Amino acid sequence: MTPLEVRASASLAGIFALRMLGLFLIMPVFSVFAQTIPGGNNTFLVGLAIGIYGLTQSLLYIPYGWASDRLGRKPVIIFGLIVFAIGSLVAALAHDLTWIIVGRAIQGAGAISSAVMACVADLTSDENRTKAMAMIGGSIGVSFAVAIVCAPFLYHWLGMSGLFSAIGILAVLAIFVVLWVVPTPPVHPKAGPAPFSEVLHNPELLRLNFGVFVLHATQTALFVAMPRMLVAAGLPVAQHWEVYLPVMGLSFVAMVPAIIAAEKRGKMKMVLLSAIALVAIAQAALGGLPPTVAVIATVLFVYFLGFNVLEASQPSLVSKLAPGQRKGAAVGVYNTTQALGLFCGGALGGFLMTHYGQNAIFLTCAAGAFVWLIIAAPMRTPAPRQS
Repeated sequence: MTPLEVRASASLAGIFALRMLGLFLIMPVFSVFAQTIPGGNNTFLVGLAIGIYGLTQSLLYIPYGWASDRLGRKPVIIFGLIVFAIGSLVAALAHDLTWIIVGRAIQGAGAISSAVMACVADLTSDENRTKAMAMIGGSIGVSFAVAIVCAPFLYHWLGMSGLFSAIGILAVLAIFVVLWVVPTPPVHPKAGPAPFSEVLHNPELLRLNFGVFVLHATQTALFVAMPRMLVAAGLPVAQHWEVYLPVMGLSFVAMVPAIIAAEKRGKMKMVLLSAIALVAIAQAALGGLPPTVAVIATVLFVYFLGFNVLEASQPSLVSKLAPGQRKGAAVGVYNTTQALGLFCGGALGGFLMTHYGQNAIFLTCAAGAFVWLIIAAPMRTPAPRQS
């Protein structure tokens, strides 16, 4: 990659990761915090507060992408970051669950991911675009790892209001990154209507879209129950990092060589199917094994190994498998289904927790992942890289 491509990809990956931090930072602690505010005993509303971010994102990805085609990438990205910062402020000032839900919805309305992806496509050559997309995918995994480890400590230090305020400040700083670090994309002729039909009928992309929906639905649902589960096992919120840090660190160490070997040797399909199986097995284990801290930590390692492999590799596969010049449309649909998964997982997790208990969440998520494994089994993957 050229220096300009590296600069563009790294800076835009950082901005993309910031957007995901807006979701991830509250997930490990919010269900415990919610018990201290009015309305927080309603676990359905707790799940809604976590997941509504994804709903408003999913509704606005395509309009933001359309606007970026006509108004320019940078103005749309900056506007989205301003909206995101406003939502963070609303959530930081909230004193009950209802206003936190409103703030989360406004955060999600800063749905800049499609504009960021289009900007990456503008600033990278065809042969290097997959690497740039992989950096974006990897940044999501890194942001999740940072959030899952740091959130309990930050919550203990800053409180939930301070956590939302910190997220808003990061959004404002990201605006300066857009202005001063991200290269200005070249001006292209105005695009016609997005050709989604070609993307929506592609079976390989449909498998990936279904997969990212299930991946993020099960992830969000998991964290409706997990913080309370660790507290019940005898680990205070301020010490949750003692589980998350080694789990995330070891899972990343195990993930990287697996993906590199899979890419070089043409074994990506086997690795992806194995990762889906790990997600399914881990969710089933959480619903069936004794909920001790040691058991939870072991099962979470299995889960995050599968999750991180899928999160880092699937966006790259989308860009490789998109038909012809339809990469932008393919990524837009992929991002939309991802965000819908975030919303549905939070809402479903809260509903199941309220009416059937936490084990129902894990067993339902395991069933969804096993269905995904069956659907993904016939998938084809691109040929391995030539060294």
